Amino acid sequence: MIPTLAGRLQTRVFVLATVGAVLTALIVPVLPGTAGPLAQTYRTAYLILLAVAVVGLGWELLYHLVMQFRWDKDWPTLFGLVTMVPEGLVMWFLLDGGLVPGVRGHVAASTFATMFVVVWLGQWLFLHGPMRVLSVTWRLRGGRLL
Repeated sequence: MIPTLAGRLQTRVFVLATVGAVLTALIVPVLPGTAGPLAQTYRTAYLILLAVAVVGLGWELLYHLVMQFRWDKDWPTLFGLVTMVPEGLVMWFLLDGGLVPGVRGHVAASTFATMFVVVWLGQWLFLHGPMRVLSVTWRLRGGRLL
C-alpha cells in the first residue's frame, strides 16, 4: 500500500524521535568542528534534530502535493533518498541564518553535514529494512503507526 499523508507524518516523527535520537547521541562526541562543552554540543544537536522534524512535516505536505501529479501517487525509493539534498540545504540555510530557535553561535558546516547525513541515512535505512520487519502492518496501514 502507498503511504498516506498521515502515515508519512507519523513515520517521520517516530523515526526521527527514535532512530534519529539514538544516532545523534552516538555521533555527537565525534562530530568535526565542535568546540566547547559536550553538553552544549548535545543541546545544539538535539535542537537541530527537533528543527529537522518540524521542517520535515512541512516537507511532507509539499511532497504530498507534488505526488498528486504522479500517476501512482508515490515516490520511487531512490527519490526518498535523494530528498536528503534539498532538505539538508534548506536546514543549513535556516541554521546559518540564525532561524533555528535556541541554537546559539555558529555551527560549522562540517558538523551539520556529518550529523545530517548520518541521521538521514540511518533513518532511511531503518525505514527500508528493520521497520518493515518490526512492524509488518506498518506498510499495509499506509505508514500509519497510530
